[in-house]
Amino acid sequence: MEPKVVDLFSGAGGFSLGFKLHNFKIILSIDINHSAARTYATNFPDTIVLEEDIRNINGEDILELTNNEKPDILIGSPPCEGFTGANPNRLKNPVDRLYLDERGSLTLEYIRLLGELKPKIFVMENVPAIVETKSLRDAILTEFSKVGYDNIYFNFLKAEDYGNPSKRLRVFISNIEISPTKHNEKVTVSQAIMDLEDKIGQIPNHEIQELNEKKLKQISKLRFGDYLTMYKSSRGEIPIYIRLNPFDIAPTVLGNSRFIHPYYDRFLTVREQARLMSYPDNHIFIGSRDEQYNQIGEAVPVALSASIASYIRGYIDGYNNRFT
Repeated sequence: MEPKVVDLFSGAGGFSLGFKLHNFKIILSIDINHSAARTYATNFPDTIVLEEDIRNINGEDILELTNNEKPDILIGSPPCEGFTGANPNRLKNPVDRLYLDERGSLTLEYIRLLGELKPKIFVMENVPAIVETKSLRDAILTEFSKVGYDNIYFNFLKAEDYGNPSKRLRVFISNIEISPTKHNEKVTVSQAIMDLEDKIGQIPNHEIQELNEKKLKQISKLRFGDYLTMYKSSRGEIPIYIRLNPFDIAPTVLGNSRFIHPYYDRFLTVREQARLMSYPDNHIFIGSRDEQYNQIGEAVPVALSASIASYIRGYIDGYNNRFT
């Protein structure tokens, strides 16, 4: 049996790839971003890729495009910018972030399509801040209930617990409890990227960015864990341009973040950054360098998505009558 999956807000395909690795059939993906959609199409040639505003798509459109192949599972990562504390301009009222913020309200579009497609399982990924207050959590539960999903689980998972070399805590909202088996050991920066130094220019997305003399001088003074500057968020300042500690897990990879190599005075290449999100080297990123970094920083880490997919595969195999 090959359960069918639709991926909304699919980005570069990190969420989808975990499911593909466990023999799920990704039948369709949707993302409005041009470079991300091109990246996805390059890596998922057998999947229908819609580069479209999800607000213009309904369930009937999806079924028509898939020749009435209905998804068993709906996954997706609506934009987190409306909810995350890293956004210095997020709305003060938590519930307004869901209904009044243009990006936050895209979560409602995911829920709308969930109701129209009625898959057996759904998994929606976002930052924990999407459920950080009771009022916001209750509003989200109400919206799921409106489309027929009353039993909702907020599954908080750390990517580093599942073999990802960088930290990432996310909530996976679903109609099933998701609790994959954690890995016994963590993967360090050194384990993730150090074999790439001899492959510069030989594999996709692995070119060094030239830096000016001033930037080189600044970087050369940084020790492990030091950073060049701070980014102002709604919760205070966040360090960015960090020199990675090779013996530790990397900090959270963000769309606007760049890391400095542990031993060399340069930024990580796109490929090295992708390794920190457990993308395989044959996953090709399309677009400008900044767009490629952003695609990686906005992804679900592949090690985590694969662990989730493996867990759901076990759930399906254990309850096969639910999928007949």
